[in-house]
Amino acid sequence: MTLADVFLAPTAFCPLQPLLETATGGTGSRSMKLVKDPAEQTTALTDIILALVAFGGVLFLHWSPVNTSELWRINIWSTAIGLIGLASALGAVAHGLLLKTTLHNSIWLVLNMALALAVSLFIIGVINDLWSYEASRKALPFMLFVGLGFYLTTLFYPGAFFLFIVYEGLALSFALCAYLFLMGTGEPGAGFMASGVLLSMVAAGLQARKSIVLKLIWKFDHNGIYHIVQTIGLLFLIAGLLGVTIFE
Repeated sequence: MTLADVFLAPTAFCPLQPLLETATGGTGSRSMKLVKDPAEQTTALTDIILALVAFGGVLFLHWSPVNTSELWRINIWSTAIGLIGLASALGAVAHGLLLKTTLHNSIWLVLNMALALAVSLFIIGVINDLWSYEASRKALPFMLFVGLGFYLTTLFYPGAFFLFIVYEGLALSFALCAYLFLMGTGEPGAGFMASGVLLSMVAAGLQARKSIVLKLIWKFDHNGIYHIVQTIGLLFLIAGLLGVTIFE
């Protein structure tokens, strides 16, 4: 048995254990039990990391000095990123803890709604950057309606979840084309934004390949790998929103 095998054993050290002990004062909690599947444990851990990066990014964006005309842009993007953080935090609970079926299902309902709204606001942010404040403001009610529509479709027709995946794919494709165009115009931060969107597309592609498994001390399945790549992509997006220049 190798060192990696020891770490991957269900009864071995759990990467979530220090966090759980800290949260419960080192004594644990009878009402909070960790899953035993190593892949689910690392999925929960990477969900936590993604959530922390998202919430940290929101704070950083709001701490950065902006003028009145930029406030709308920051509010739209920070809300979208905050919803990603909320979905990731809920994902950590759903993947990392043994929960009652009703609670588990309720968490996924809120998680999916947060993601649907995040995609809609993501598109609004791109419209604002590509065209104008006026265009994004007019599009906001429609895109929120579309996002909720896709969410409700998957809620009442679970087999139609692929429609939401198509929606997300179209949103990312639109964003990539937009920021590649803005890169050509010399727009500050567009290079980072394009890189972040591209990494998000790669992450989504990796998550779709459920057979992917990575063993690096701990076991990472397609969800854990997705979270890692998406976290890097989110860092690029935050840098782009702050106007950091790359490639221009």
